[in-house]
Amino acid sequence: MHPLSAAQARIHDAALRLFSEQGSEQVTVRDLARAAGIARGTVYNNLPDPGSLFQTVAERLGAEMHERVNLSFSAVEDPAARLANGLRLFIRRAHDEPHWGRFIVRFAMTTAALRQMWEGYPLRDLAAGLDGGRYSFRPEQVPSVVAMIASVGLSGMFMVLEGHRTWRDAGADAAELVLRAIGIEAEEARRIAAADLPPLPELPA
Repeated sequence: MHPLSAAQARIHDAALRLFSEQGSEQVTVRDLARAAGIARGTVYNNLPDPGSLFQTVAERLGAEMHERVNLSFSAVEDPAARLANGLRLFIRRAHDEPHWGRFIVRFAMTTAALRQMWEGYPLRDLAAGLDGGRYSFRPEQVPSVVAMIASVGLSGMFMVLEGHRTWRDAGADAAELVLRAIGIEAEEARRIAAADLPPLPELPA
């Protein structure tokens, strides 16, 4: 993922805020410049195709979160722990970065660039768990299991954003319920879901 210039980063951050607040995939250059605190000419100079901005922002968000979650797994081998941590990291980030969280909640199910967040590491860990006898569902159920994981994760993020649960409680519940649904015994699922959560690593500059 190529780095953004300072102006491009301001534009993307402003676009993320506007998309998440408005719930629309379109923003005007005037609104974007105002939100970014820059001139309209600067927007045009750094954004050759304003019409593709939503897709660009979604692609960067999806790729960035996918990479950061994968980095957090460097010392974790158990697929159940990896899955639980991944869910909890999404929910914690929604608390730490509400605009990011609202963007994901609004658009994750309808935007292909964001769906990769749920179809990357979860698919690999589900396959590893099945092959190792860790989980107990049929291989043909994998698409439904992935959809369930995404739905539970997004619901947890929504509850945090609306102030209904803390990120710790919502994350632990999401992880525990998903693990139990795919075959982990209740006591172990609860223990894994309550384990210390590693930080979400920053990407190398």
